[in-house]
Amino acid sequence: MSSERTSLISARPPGLVDVLDRILDKGLVIAGDIKVSLANVELLTLQIRLLVCSIDKAEQIGLNWWRYDTNLTTRAERAESENAELRERLAELERQVLQLSSTPAAKAGAAPVAGKRTATKAAGRRGTGASKKGRS
Repeated sequence: MSSERTSLISARPPGLVDVLDRILDKGLVIAGDIKVSLANVELLTLQIRLLVCSIDKAEQIGLNWWRYDTNLTTRAERAESENAELRERLAELERQVLQLSSTPAAKAGAAPVAGKRTATKAAGRRGTGASKKGRS
């Protein structure tokens, strides 16, 4: 009787736990598209992609979004605060660049005016000297 029981137990189909273990180990992808059309005009398209696997398997294939999800980890909170700090620093640097770029324009505009005044004064001096030479 015990040998019959053993053969019955080993011959039964895999249970839910076995199937779930295999799915988590190997992974399972379910993909589908739903399109709603009216008079051959597509109104709505839903693309559904579902991946069922273990965390180890997901990391092997490059999926690790849960490490950075703000609702799931404290590391994401640190990354978010670091991003905010970097945005503030970037804004400050942009303000400084704007100030520096506007300052040389003002100086460049002022320099020719000063140069013209100097040239005008020098010409006036030459004119005065020439008139003195002409008088003597």
